Amino acid sequence: MKRIESSMTQHPRAAFASPLLAALAAVALMQGCAERRPHVSPWATAIAVRPRLPQPAPGYQPPAFDDIAPDLTWDFTPPPSHLAVIRQPARPRVAAQPTPESSSGTKGEAPLLAPQLSDQEIAVAQQQMNESIAITHKNLSSAKGHKLSPTQSDLASKVNSFLQESRDAAKDGDWTRAKNLAKKAQVLSEELADSL
Repeated sequence: MKRIESSMTQHPRAAFASPLLAALAAVALMQGCAERRPHVSPWATAIAVRPRLPQPAPGYQPPAFDDIAPDLTWDFTPPPSHLAVIRQPARPRVAAQPTPESSSGTKGEAPLLAPQLSDQEIAVAQQQMNESIAITHKNLSSAKGHKLSPTQSDLASKVNSFLQESRDAAKDGDWTRAKNLAKKAQVLSEELADSL
């Protein structure tokens, strides 16, 4: 047992020395001769390097063009497309039916779409619209005695615009729209009155 342990401990350097020497020798041989090393240009100057064209060997004559050679054409089919084409049937062409309004030459206004309200709902919308208009007029009359800033005068013009649109909607019978526009006018007039 002592012999095995002593032989392992006596030569630890010898076990590592031979692979280390072999690696150093390989590195030295890979370096090559300094005189035969090709000159390598850095990438920064690669654009300035011109390629060397190969020179034909002395006495070389290129072969003559053969006029007898057949003229070959490309008869390859194009590759299939990766896009799928969905074919739809053609839509049938139908002539437009003339309407009595279009045949007379006068163009009528587009019909307004208003929700159908019951008589009770119309009465409630009219009452809410009238209340909003009354509050709006009260707020506008309180603003008449003051000198308005540009922002306040812009707000007053918006209130008047909403009031006019509300009256127009009421004439058309669109009570929901008339009520909503009157409410907008009321909210803006309250904001105007608060800013005074």
